[in-house]
Amino acid sequence: MANTRRRVKLYVLNDDRQWDDRGTGHVSSCYVERLNGMCLLVRSETDGSILLESKIQLDTAYQKQQETLIVWSENDNYDLALSFQEKAGCDEVWEIICQIQGKDPSVDVTQDIIEESEEERFEEMPDAATPIELPPCELSKLDEIAELFSNVLPSPVRREKLAVALESERYLPKLVELFRMCEDLENAEGLQHLFEIIKTSILLNKNSLLEILFSDDIIYDVIGCLEYDPAATAVHKHREYLNSKATFKEVIPIANQELLNKIHQTYRVQYIQDVILPTPSVFEENMLTTLNSFIFFNKLEIVEMIQEDDQFLPELFTQLTDEATEDKKRRDLVLFLKEFCSCGQACQNRDKFFRTLSHLGILPALEVVMGMDDSEVRQAAVDIFAYIVEYSPSMVREFILQEGNGQEDDVTLINQIIEQMICDADPDLGSAMQLMNILRILLDPENMMATVAVSKTEKTEFLSFFYKHCMHILTAPLLANTATDMPSKDDYQTAQLLGLILELLTFCIEHHTYHIKNYIISKDLLRRVLVLLQSTHQFLVLCAIRLVRKMIARKDEFFNRYIIKGSLMEPVVRAFKNNGNKYNLLNSAIIELFEFIRLEDIKSLIVHIEETYSNVFDAVDYVSTFKGLKLKYEQHLDRMNNKPNMDSIRQTTILQSNRYRRDARALDEDEELWFDREEEVEDADVVVPMAGDTISPFRSTMVDAQLDSINRFVESKKAQESTILNKETLASNGRPASPVRPATGALSRTVSTPRPGSPVSAVNAVSPISVTSPTGKKLTSEDTQETSNTKAAADPTPDNTTSTNSVTTKGGVVGLVDYPDEDSDEEDDDVEPPSKRARIAT
Repeated sequence: MANTRRRVKLYVLNDDRQWDDRGTGHVSSCYVERLNGMCLLVRSETDGSILLESKIQLDTAYQKQQETLIVWSENDNYDLALSFQEKAGCDEVWEIICQIQGKDPSVDVTQDIIEESEEERFEEMPDAATPIELPPCELSKLDEIAELFSNVLPSPVRREKLAVALESERYLPKLVELFRMCEDLENAEGLQHLFEIIKTSILLNKNSLLEILFSDDIIYDVIGCLEYDPAATAVHKHREYLNSKATFKEVIPIANQELLNKIHQTYRVQYIQDVILPTPSVFEENMLTTLNSFIFFNKLEIVEMIQEDDQFLPELFTQLTDEATEDKKRRDLVLFLKEFCSCGQACQNRDKFFRTLSHLGILPALEVVMGMDDSEVRQAAVDIFAYIVEYSPSMVREFILQEGNGQEDDVTLINQIIEQMICDADPDLGSAMQLMNILRILLDPENMMATVAVSKTEKTEFLSFFYKHCMHILTAPLLANTATDMPSKDDYQTAQLLGLILELLTFCIEHHTYHIKNYIISKDLLRRVLVLLQSTHQFLVLCAIRLVRKMIARKDEFFNRYIIKGSLMEPVVRAFKNNGNKYNLLNSAIIELFEFIRLEDIKSLIVHIEETYSNVFDAVDYVSTFKGLKLKYEQHLDRMNNKPNMDSIRQTTILQSNRYRRDARALDEDEELWFDREEEVEDADVVVPMAGDTISPFRSTMVDAQLDSINRFVESKKAQESTILNKETLASNGRPASPVRPATGALSRTVSTPRPGSPVSAVNAVSPISVTSPTGKKLTSEDTQETSNTKAAADPTPDNTTSTNSVTTKGGVVGLVDYPDEDSDEEDDDVEPPSKRARIAT
């Protein structure tokens, strides 16, 4: 079993005595050294994380229920259940548990012995080996039987023994026969004793006993026994209600009789738990876990049986979308579907459940249902839609995108959701809040996935669709109510609706990027929102402040410029001023807004606030926020005033470093820096100034300084090469050695141009566009050619080199380009190598 894995769903009983789904995974058993024993391990099938690590204790009571369930308690208030997908897996794990505890795997309960105090165990030791003897099941013994049942409840050991005795002697059916006799005889005392006996039988918390009590042949008699509560002032006729008033609606004919019986049983047991049984005490709550489990897993079986029926669900969706279906019939179908989805939420294979519903067309069906006039039907449709969105938002988004390609905006599913939120007639807007949360999930980028297309993602596609086809419907009430400087309607329900819309817009500002930016600018949305600061409902005013706060929290200069240009801080400042000295939420929210601006040092807003509204805040001294803003503003002004001086110092430093050399080694360092800079420039993109651009005096001075440095460097290199050549000439008896040339492009300011005559030389022909010289004068192609001729005349070179030294223009850049010579040995004998010319370009 150590390497065997079985698919299970893990459930944990919560404080409300309901089973919570903790995930699906695979169970295995292995020895864990840290816990010093064999353990049950459940690893998640999604990410491999450990969902459960439970040591198999020798004294823990494990129960096997309904062939695929194992239930146990880790402690008094922590109940666990494993629901197996396959019976074989449940049997295998059960055998391991029984083997470790030394129990027979054929039993359904390993033990129910719970640790008690030493004194209690000592008192019960004489009875531990002897079973409980039940009194004869007779009318005259009912008081004795009732006393026995009430006495065993405090002791777990005696509860277990009583349960074993009741099951082995088939005692419960005999008690039912006594009930029928007492009712015929109108024996009130006996009926009250039977109420206590049956109630205690349920509190024994044994699944095997519940299966007997809730079987079809005696469940109505059990309900009859529970009608005679001694604490009640009158007899409640539960059987009459179940038989006559509670009618079973079979919206789709069910041919499976087992499924029908399971549905009836589950309804009756649920009725017993919710209506008949009195509110359990704290002591009794822990004794109803098996009853909760019985109902819960019954519902799961019903869902699985319906899914296995090939005719039921297709027929349901056919009738649901058929125009000929009557509204009353469609109403019953929707209510059934809601209950079905509610139960299916806890299915072990939830993926299969919702995929089945999707393939059958549940979303188009909901679109039809949401257009009905019946508010109960629409609410049921919203509940179903919420289940689907919670399970798979991507599935819903995909449907919305496909649907939006061929339909008008007002008939799409998502716009129907928005319209239903806006038109909610409930004064408390309960349905509108639910719909707003649904929209929030659909608009959350965190749960959006990349699609198959490489260039597009679910996020960009869906958000583009939403802002184009849906956002105008969502914001319509806001824009209509803020068309003037005052809200046109300010009643409570309108304020609540606008609050929900603002909350959703705030979410969009926080999580979306350019979509919400473009929409805010195009609609001047923030100005409309700030109109609501004049509402009489403070919660709506706070919603508007919260939206502004989230916008500023993005620290996006786009939003900051929008706020400054539109003077949109003025309504906030006015609201702060009108609030006066009131110490309330509005005061705190606005101060926190300005405090955030101060702490984050948002300079543009600080300058705007201090230069525009400082007179309002000068008198506010009960917080240091506004003094801090003024200090930030003054520091900013000081930096701006000192900036020219710093620029002058920086300029002087650059000139000095370029013009002076402190020692002989500095030349070598300058050479290295120069070559490094040359390589960087060759690799970088050349940026050409636009026509009409001017060069600042500071930049011109820097360029001149750099050119002077370059000329000095070239002259020094010439002197060095001349010295080396003279020495080599003397050493070779008058024959000059081959000149040592620097690497191609080492002194080039641009990417080298191909030689004339090469295959690509035609591409790099001289362009007639104008360029700007380093001194700021614009050069045309004619000027360039003239410069080339002048240079050639001033520095004549042999014929074999004039063809390689040319003025080239590429992309608006002028430069003198020197290419390596292809000198032969004969040319080396006859021609002196020309001195190198610096290659300079801008």
